[in-house]
Amino acid sequence: MTRNAKINTLLLLLVAALAVLPIALGLGEGKEEPFAGADAQAETAITELRPDYEPWFSPLYEPPSGEVESALFALQAALGAGVLAYYFGVRRGRRQGEAAGAGHGDDQSSRGA
Repeated sequence: MTRNAKINTLLLLLVAALAVLPIALGLGEGKEEPFAGADAQAETAITELRPDYEPWFSPLYEPPSGEVESALFALQAALGAGVLAYYFGVRRGRRQGEAAGAGHGDDQSSRGA
């Protein structure tokens, strides 16, 4: 197994462990929404500390349900991952093209082309 394959396998196992361990260890048990996001937890903490607090602004769009909100968040994450993958793919392709062009340039100059 190559060094890159070992690193990729290790990273994949690490990501899987981060996804499975909180559930396997029962870290969310006893809570109404065990894996609520940080925004929801912050809102709960603020209302407990200062019940009269009023937000400075309201959202531009309020999704009709939590499922729609989760779907929009997943879409946003997928689009972001796609943009990053495209950027790194183009960057790597350019680097490989430059390396291949440098190699072919030497061959053409020696042939007199």
